[in-house]
Amino acid sequence: MTATTAALGSELDRPYEGLPPTATADFARDGFIHLSGVLSPETIAEYEPVVTGEVIRLNTQHLPLAERDTYGKAFLQVTNLWEHNAKVKELVYSRRLAGIAASLLGVHAVRLYHDQALYKEPGGGITPWHADQYYWPLSSDRVCTIWLPLQETPYEMGPLAFARGSHNFSIGRDLAISDESEAKLSELVAAQSFEHVEEPFALGDASFHRGWTFHHAGPNHSTVPRRVMTVIYMDADIRVTEPVNDNQVADRGWMPGTEIGQVPDTARNPLLYDGLRSG
Repeated sequence: MTATTAALGSELDRPYEGLPPTATADFARDGFIHLSGVLSPETIAEYEPVVTGEVIRLNTQHLPLAERDTYGKAFLQVTNLWEHNAKVKELVYSRRLAGIAASLLGVHAVRLYHDQALYKEPGGGITPWHADQYYWPLSSDRVCTIWLPLQETPYEMGPLAFARGSHNFSIGRDLAISDESEAKLSELVAAQSFEHVEEPFALGDASFHRGWTFHHAGPNHSTVPRRVMTVIYMDADIRVTEPVNDNQVADRGWMPGTEIGQVPDTARNPLLYDGLRSG
């Protein structure tokens, strides 16, 4: 290991110093937060080529954009890269990222649910309005996703955008990501006067959002892919619940061997951060 690599690795383990004092309360109120300088440009440069290489290697979507449905045009999606590449695992297992998630959720510890690389190709379409927790058979909403762009992400590339406070609104939670969710949730967000928050992301910025926060993204009008790595964190004490749709049945695969009512403490769901043991 070179000195540079060791330094980068240590950044992934060091606490993030940029959380405002009101971050936990803000996150509970708004359902999301956009943070600056979560990772340094040097760390992004170290891990982006590895993530991109795995996306290229593991991608199974080969239809031309014009022949895909709305979901297929939104992004190339590759899941659980950490199981395929030790370098990606360093990023996914980062105590810095998991520690932010625990602080924002107001819990002492978080587990890994899964990761996803989401690459919006040049000319890629919208990501329809949706809430992630529609897919998750979990007992509470103490779950969040980091959305970590691996390049600067101006408006033209389709940065993630949020409906502030929408995680406290129960209507629309029965919609999978689709043309239907785009149409119905667009109307709902407007009717409820949720503030629509869309901002560009500088290199090293990241957002975190709760499972029931409605969010979407615009098309990629640039000439390069919008490369994003996501990791989903869950309260370490969360339990598996009875699935209420086919997607939740499928997502139980992220928690192998865990029965209804149990905490998903498996090799696929390790503790990534435990504040009670960090001292």
